[in-house]
Amino acid sequence: MHASRLISVLLLLQTRGRMTARELADELEVSLRTIYRDVDGLAAAGVPVYAERGPAGGYQLVDGYRTRLTGLNQDEAEALFLSGLEGPAAQLGLGTVLAAAQLKVLAALPPELRGRAARLRERFLFVAPRWFHRDETLPALATVAEAVWESRPLAMTYAGPDGPVERRVQPLGLVLKADTWYLVASRDHLLRTYRVSRILEATCLPERFERPEAFDLASHWEATATAFEATTRRLEMLVRVRADAIDDLEYATGADVTQIAADEGTGGVTDVLVAPIHGDAAVAAAATDRWVRARFRSSSIATAHDDLLRLGARVEVLAPLELRERLAATVGAMSAVYHAGKR
Repeated sequence: MHASRLISVLLLLQTRGRMTARELADELEVSLRTIYRDVDGLAAAGVPVYAERGPAGGYQLVDGYRTRLTGLNQDEAEALFLSGLEGPAAQLGLGTVLAAAQLKVLAALPPELRGRAARLRERFLFVAPRWFHRDETLPALATVAEAVWESRPLAMTYAGPDGPVERRVQPLGLVLKADTWYLVASRDHLLRTYRVSRILEATCLPERFERPEAFDLASHWEATATAFEATTRRLEMLVRVRADAIDDLEYATGADVTQIAADEGTGGVTDVLVAPIHGDAAVAAAATDRWVRARFRSSSIATAHDDLLRLGARVEVLAPLELRERLAATVGAMSAVYHAGKR
């Protein structure tokens, strides 16, 4: 661990230039005392690292000194930064491993390739795909990607709800969400999102445009997705659910579930918020067959109906009445079919 951290300190200084002890400590999630010891260790090992004092000071390497990794060509280096694994790797506890690997590659690349790797992360985002999907027809994807990469305006024919329309946009990024490609672009000084499969024709125009310095593709996509969900999930559902099925309810509906009260079967609902029950707490509650009351939002009665069928008898709809009656009718019809099959 100590040797790995020393390498990380060295590569950070090589890649980013002068850094303060605090910046190094924050980056590596260690104490200032640890950074001081690590820098002393590098110097003792013959690495030409020195400190500049003063407000603009920090640690840096002697100009011209480099440690170099070999064996990566341009395509391989770019592929590493197209992996889109930061989120899943962090969930698996491998976030620091991936970050260290990317740092090593950045430090090893010559300046021109290092710049290309950074540009890839600015322009392309991959969100984990589903296991089963249908391939879309994407006749314009290559042209769109070229326009994104080269910062060139894009003239396209787009299949809108009322028929094809002509659009000229400044493409800022491509997002692969599940099995669907989306183009994030600027048009009339507003950021817009286009489904790439609906781009019927596209032409990459010769001139270039300046990308907005403050634009961050990942942050924009997250904010857009959150806003879209807020506008589509307008119907509030009130349910009675087993405590050990809370996670399953969130998974089935794709919504954030808010528990509002323990359920004692009295028919009364309080509006007192209680702490969510997850993991070991949910298991402990399940041991007593505990139920809770909860709220979540859905885009429609039909969507909530299909989602809640997955949980079977582990959830009971309290409101709205239309959803409760529709589920009761579906369950009754299913029961009739299966009972008829026994005759």
